[in-house]
Amino acid sequence: MVSPSAFVRTLVVAALAAVLAFAPAHAQQVVTVTTTTVTWTYDDTGDGADYSDEGAALLDDEALAEDADFAATRRYAPNAALATLGHAKATYGPFSVIDATTVRMAGDVTSATPRQFAAMLAAFPGLKRLEMVDCPGSLDEEANLILARAVRRQGMETVVPAGGSIRSGAVELWLAGVTRRAAPDAEFGVHSWADEYGREANDYPASDPVHAEYLGYYREMGMDAAKARAFYALTNATPFDDVRYLTRDDMARFVTLN
Repeated sequence: MVSPSAFVRTLVVAALAAVLAFAPAHAQQVVTVTTTTVTWTYDDTGDGADYSDEGAALLDDEALAEDADFAATRRYAPNAALATLGHAKATYGPFSVIDATTVRMAGDVTSATPRQFAAMLAAFPGLKRLEMVDCPGSLDEEANLILARAVRRQGMETVVPAGGSIRSGAVELWLAGVTRRAAPDAEFGVHSWADEYGREANDYPASDPVHAEYLGYYREMGMDAAKARAFYALTNATPFDDVRYLTRDDMARFVTLN
């Protein structure tokens, strides 16, 4: 016969065993908390002024993806390591201000980029030269065309320097220059745009207004009707997931280079 005290000990041991049996399952439950940190930085240029990184205070790409309804995109994979932009007075998104007249660009155009460009011009109104060092394209085509027209209104020169590479929507941005320059080894990557449903330019009928938007933009940037149609057809002949690289001389067939 089992004594009352032994029976109680048995119950306690059984209860502990039951708790321990479930413990590993509970231990495997992990809660991950993701936080976003905005860092304000400044660059001591030696001229007695500190320039804050105002672009860092704007929404980043991840936040924009959650906040915005993206439409068509023209983008190709960025270089594994973006080109060094050199010593900068200030940065605004993909833009690095080098001096009173020159800004260098490396990175994508997002929905925030037109705001970053406007903030940069407010601080440095004399900027006239946009050097496009390594520009994969645009995550938001509407923002890209807004930015391009802002570049044109500013009367800026667009330049692809030696070793520079611009792809996808960045090629349209380069076209916005009042004057355009490119080094002999500059590369221009083109391909079709795609909308948020994965449909590409050639999936739409020729009469669709979306084509007129692009053709109108090319005309606005100086191409005649025939060259605008030819350039648009050339870009859309390559699928969105691929890229065709053009040279400086290829681009000179469509627009004047200085």
